[in-house]
Order: sequence, then structure tokens, then C-alpha cells
Amino acid sequence: MHNGFGFFPFFPLFVIVPFFWIAVIVVLAIVFGRRRRAMWGQWRENGATSSAEQTLAQRYANGDIDEQEYRARLEVLRANRPSFGPGPRL
Repeated sequence: MHNGFGFFPFFPLFVIVPFFWIAVIVVLAIVFGRRRRAMWGQWRENGATSSAEQTLAQRYANGDIDEQEYRARLEVLRANRPSFGPGPRL
């Protein structure tokens, strides 16, 4: 009836196919996870700090603060800039 092979010829397919799709999903998660973390770090680095610097520049332009206060606050902003983004490669 089964020519003596039984269930064996189909067994590797039941094992290999799920592992293949699991591997594909893991690879995609790693690739897109790194990309999202890089984009998040770039947004935090550029977006948050530059918007704070823009607000400070706008206050200086409006005359709300003088040059000495502007430079002091700008120095504090730049000194406390978060270091997101890609770190050292090992």
C-alpha cells in the first residue's frame, strides 16, 4: 500500500518547513528591529535637541533672554545631549 516507506518521506517536510518560516520571521524581526531602533535614536538625537535649540533661539530672537543667558543655556543643552544611535561595533 505504501510501498514500505510509510510516513518517513513526508516527515522531513513537516520539520523543515516550519523551521524555515521561523528563521525567515526571526531574520525579518532582526533587520526591521535594528532599523527601527536606528530611526528612533536618530529622531531622539535630532528631533528633541534641535527643537529645544530652536525654542531657545526663538526666545533669544524675541528678546525674552539676553545673549549671555542664550549662550549659557545653549551650552547646557549641547553638553547634556543624549547619545543615542549606533554604538561601537564589536
